[in-house]
Amino acid sequence: MRKLSMEELNRKSVEEFRQADKIPIVVVLDNIRSMHNVGSVFRTADAFLLEAVYLCGFTPQPPHRDIHKTALGATETVKWQYFSKTVEAVHTLKEKGYGIYAVEQVTDSYKLNRLAAEPDEKLALVFGNEVSGVDPEVIALSDGCIEIPQLGMKHSLNISVAAGIVLWEMVRSRL
Repeated sequence: MRKLSMEELNRKSVEEFRQADKIPIVVVLDNIRSMHNVGSVFRTADAFLLEAVYLCGFTPQPPHRDIHKTALGATETVKWQYFSKTVEAVHTLKEKGYGIYAVEQVTDSYKLNRLAAEPDEKLALVFGNEVSGVDPEVIALSDGCIEIPQLGMKHSLNISVAAGIVLWEMVRSRL
């Protein structure tokens, strides 16, 4: 076993990324405070070749050095759009035929390990504020909520960790 070289990883150029067919998943960030979390989500969206990231409310927007610090250039590859209100982003995505799923702990949530997406299914996944979670008005507009099963004492994850887990699971089922 040996570590792969940078050349062996076959990374896409910025132009190749932009031209590539994307996995039809849009990440919606609902009032995220931390620029590092925003940058991390961009980097994850790039890693999984996702369609876009929607930044909503007071979620910080590129360009900013603290976003860039964790995004490592992903703000240049991943399409993004800003909405002053998350509900506007949700309505826009619904009009485009996306299923809307908030990542939140609610009654009747779908457990992540029991949910699989169809290969061409258009999904929008809403991740909420680090303290208050997804806005209840957004939850009401959602087609459902996804919950990451957790077994320990703490029943919350950092938004960038939760995004990595949920997005991998949604992409993995399409490979």
